[in-house]
Amino acid sequence: MLTATPAERSPLPDAEALRDCPLCPRLVALRRECRVEFPDWWNAPVPAFGDRQAWLAIIGLAPGKHGANRTGRPFTGDYAGDLLYATLAKFGLSEGNYAADPGDGLRLRGAIILNAVKCLPPQNKTLPVEEANCRPFLMEAIASLPNLTTFIALGKVAHDSLCRSFGLSPARSKFAHGAVHQISDDLRLVDSYHCSRYNQNTRRLDAGMFESVFAEALAFRPATLD
Repeated sequence: MLTATPAERSPLPDAEALRDCPLCPRLVALRRECRVEFPDWWNAPVPAFGDRQAWLAIIGLAPGKHGANRTGRPFTGDYAGDLLYATLAKFGLSEGNYAADPGDGLRLRGAIILNAVKCLPPQNKTLPVEEANCRPFLMEAIASLPNLTTFIALGKVAHDSLCRSFGLSPARSKFAHGAVHQISDDLRLVDSYHCSRYNQNTRRLDAGMFESVFAEALAFRPATLD
């Protein structure tokens, strides 16, 4: 069984949950089940991955069972990660080759990946109370990024949780693929459909649509990093 803590694997150790975080009973129960069934998996809150000097923060929903919950790195080992990491590479936001393994040596440049909820939820669906319980970790991570200018929210849950982190009403800043929202004087949010297998298989999202979101986000890259 893995014993490393989320903080030990994170570029933002002060913004991570405990390995045995007790805040959400439903998620705790599922975590315990997975530890019995899959003792060699990560099975813990998944830490941030990326550059602590990032100007771009990508906000996902929560770990996938056979992806981040297994490997301990966001979007690593599942279908959604294939598109996300390919897109990061295409836009020069990563170094090395993605091999669906946290030991592949991949590094992000100017970007970091966070999740609205750090633990695996049943049926990949989080509850509002779980999103609220995890929001302080998201807020602490955001506060720890001194060069941050831009967010990409992958899906409505990530969008809504991010808005609430800044005291904004999601109803007034509605989620829409490709929409750009001013979160504060210095921060912008670009929305994208989640890069899930379902959205890709149903053609709700394709590579071109996903890349257009990143192209929009890169327009807000600080000039000092060009």
